[in-house]
Amino acid sequence: MSPSEELQQLIEDTLRADSSVSAMVGSRVYDTAPPQNRRTYPDITFGGSDYVPESLECLVSREETFQLDCWTRDHGRLGSCRALTDAVKRVLHDAELALTTNALIRMQVELVRVFRDPDGITGHGVVQVTASVEEAV
Repeated sequence: MSPSEELQQLIEDTLRADSSVSAMVGSRVYDTAPPQNRRTYPDITFGGSDYVPESLECLVSREETFQLDCWTRDHGRLGSCRALTDAVKRVLHDAELALTTNALIRMQVELVRVFRDPDGITGHGVVQVTASVEEAV
C-alpha cells in the first residue's frame, strides 16, 4: 500500500472511531461524496492532496497534505460546520497514531476554514492536515 493510501485510510478510520466526530456524521466519511440525491448531511469528504518528497542519506520520507471537507446543512448557519471542523481538528492535530507499513512521524492540522457554499444553505469547512511520513523501503 502506498504511503498516501495508508495515511488516508488511517485518517478515515480515526475520524470514524472518534465518538465526538461519529456523533455528528456517523460513518459518513467518504473518499468522494455520494450523489446529491442520496447524500445525508453532515458528512466529511477527502479533497485534494499533495506531498513533497524528502530524502536524507538513510531515510526516505514525505510531507503529505490532505484536505478534508466538512459539509453541513443548517439553513445557511455555520455553527454546526464550525463544531464539526473543531471536532476533526481535536482528533487529528498532534495525534499519536501509527501506520502499519510506513511510519507516521507527526500529524498536524495546519488550517481550518469555514464558509457558506454558493447555494446559501450548505456549510463547507476545510481542514488541512499535514503529516510527516517515513516511507518503508
